[in-house]
Amino acid sequence: MSQSKSGISNVDRLIVALDFPEAAAARTLVGQLGDAASFYKIGMELCMAPGFFELLQWLRAQDKKVFVDLKFFDIPETVARAVARLSERGAQFCTVHGNQAIMQAAAQSKSGGMKVLAVTALTSLDRGDLDDLGFQCDVAALVLSRAKRALAAGCDGVVSSGLEVAALREYAPQELIVVTPGIRPVDNQADGDQKRVMTPARALQAGADHLVVGRPIRDAADPRAAAYLIQTQIAEALA
Repeated sequence: MSQSKSGISNVDRLIVALDFPEAAAARTLVGQLGDAASFYKIGMELCMAPGFFELLQWLRAQDKKVFVDLKFFDIPETVARAVARLSERGAQFCTVHGNQAIMQAAAQSKSGGMKVLAVTALTSLDRGDLDDLGFQCDVAALVLSRAKRALAAGCDGVVSSGLEVAALREYAPQELIVVTPGIRPVDNQADGDQKRVMTPARALQAGADHLVVGRPIRDAADPRAAAYLIQTQIAEALA
């Protein structure tokens, strides 16, 4: 297993999103992928189904790493308690949304090696969406502002589209873990609600640490082959 300069193994660069309505389907995909993936994201859809925490425990028992993407957003004390409880479950990453106090509460409550990632701007948002939300800045400026605040709050990293990663690395070359969703194995393969997407090679070359891939693997005729293709692209980009 090759290692990048940052100490992250190449296989751990890929985070497969288990976007399923029920845990059994998620387990099936994990079984299909085998050694083609070692890191998985479980989020809100699965959280609404029975067996969410049992799935997390099962993944850890399979020696898989887990990214819990629930985007905690509540009063700081509630977020602090949620992060503290999740830290006991063995997850590697969790996500938090919200203001400085919320991010600080999350960062101060983590334990056991779990990393807190702040959400910058969802990959489903574009300039028109920000106008609708009342933000008087472009996406890149918003992402950089959020990243600066996350770092000041004690968060370990951010979730950011690959399109903004290069600017983040200019600001924080080493400090931030950058997890990039909206990854597609070929250029211009935007689909569904993802508007700001990027290929694995381009995202890694910009400075992303981990790449989140869902539909291109989940919906492939051969998910294992699709995952191996992305693993090959990761290895080539980092060679």
